[in-house]
Amino acid sequence: MITPSNIQERLAAIRLLLMDVDGTLTDGSIILDSHGVESKQFNVRDGMGISLVHQANVATGLITARTSSIVQQRAKELNITYVMQGVQQKGDAARSVMMEAGVTSLQTAYIGDDVNDVDAFEAVGIKFAVGDAAGRLKMLADVILNKDGGRGAVREAVEQILAAKEALNRGK
Repeated sequence: MITPSNIQERLAAIRLLLMDVDGTLTDGSIILDSHGVESKQFNVRDGMGISLVHQANVATGLITARTSSIVQQRAKELNITYVMQGVQQKGDAARSVMMEAGVTSLQTAYIGDDVNDVDAFEAVGIKFAVGDAAGRLKMLADVILNKDGGRGAVREAVEQILAAKEALNRGK
């Protein structure tokens, strides 16, 4: 577990931000119409947060257990580099993305909401749980966000990362 004394230093080191989708970038609702067409709702502030973290030279990626063309479309809109869908072992996926991105676990953060994110949590250096995350995930998190999934949690995590990077740069 990260101590309060080094959390800012650890956040400032982040070079890769990985995220779950359903329950993290969305509120977890999966809407199917009578023709089986799926829709998801994304938060525009989370999208802006992703754009801002890119400006700080932090790469981003999505790791999700489900497969959806909507996720691919949203990732393209936001210039998210790494998109892994249909993943059951999120820790293996996270390690694969880290290797491809050329970063270490200590340079990687993950944002999740439920027990299928535990494996990813074990692979990364900073573990964010959205405000309405499952209790088990919150127990493992380094940072429990105030905002719920799909309601600005990703933006909140990004703001913490960016604030830590700014503080480090001011201190140099």
